[in-house]
Amino acid sequence: MAGLEENLTAVRARIDAAARAAGRDPATVGLLAVSKTWPAADVRALAALGQHDFGENRVQELLDKAGELEGVALRWHFVGQLQRNKAAALVRTGAVVHSVDRTSLVTTLDRAGRSAGRPVEVFLQVDLGGPVGEAAARGGAQPGDVPALADAAAEAAGLRLRGLMAVAPRDGDPAPAFARLAALAERVRADHPEADALSAGMSGDLEAAVAAGATLVRVGTALFGSRPLPCGEFEEHQPRESQQSHGAHPNRTTGDDATTTVPTRR
Repeated sequence: MAGLEENLTAVRARIDAAARAAGRDPATVGLLAVSKTWPAADVRALAALGQHDFGENRVQELLDKAGELEGVALRWHFVGQLQRNKAAALVRTGAVVHSVDRTSLVTTLDRAGRSAGRPVEVFLQVDLGGPVGEAAARGGAQPGDVPALADAAAEAAGLRLRGLMAVAPRDGDPAPAFARLAALAERVRADHPEADALSAGMSGDLEAAVAAGATLVRVGTALFGSRPLPCGEFEEHQPRESQQSHGAHPNRTTGDDATTTVPTRR
């Protein structure tokens, strides 16, 4: 618990400092704790410290944790690539979906939201690209397709369009990519004023995201430590972070393309 508390304090201090440096009120920037691969006990511990928004990138893991933590005051967010055949189960948890990147998924989630009797809150994921001439390989709609996708989501009775979400390119300065995202978000807001949220920034680049206007940063490694992953698995929704997180266990691997290790229970 002590390590998690220190990490949470440090991350919140970074967010506050980034907001003030950008001339923003720190209260306008929320924190989403990305708890994927970590046990429900860690989520419960952070919730007890006042953190109530948690993100997962696998539907089954989210469902399992939601069941184990039923009754705990928290809000689930889904940040992975969503298969349409799993949408209904996800929607029943009330999760916010950050990865809507195609009209077929808009249709599926709209149907699930209307069936559940409450709109599904969604972010449209934008592909910010990678090196010049290359795709980001992290999912997301092409920027030119986003306005039409926003129109479709806004018109769907079973959805509530929250805004845009993106991951900065893995290499190089994230600021230019976040600036492009901010400009696109402004264009979407012009047509859909309710879509005023911007989900961007992670452990390694949250300051740049806040400077560009992010209202929600998605942080995992700096809170929980480096994630244990099967050999060769690549996490599309986390950057390769070079910095060691505060309080990370020395036996845990660093980086998000790491080999498997077993998390040490706190």
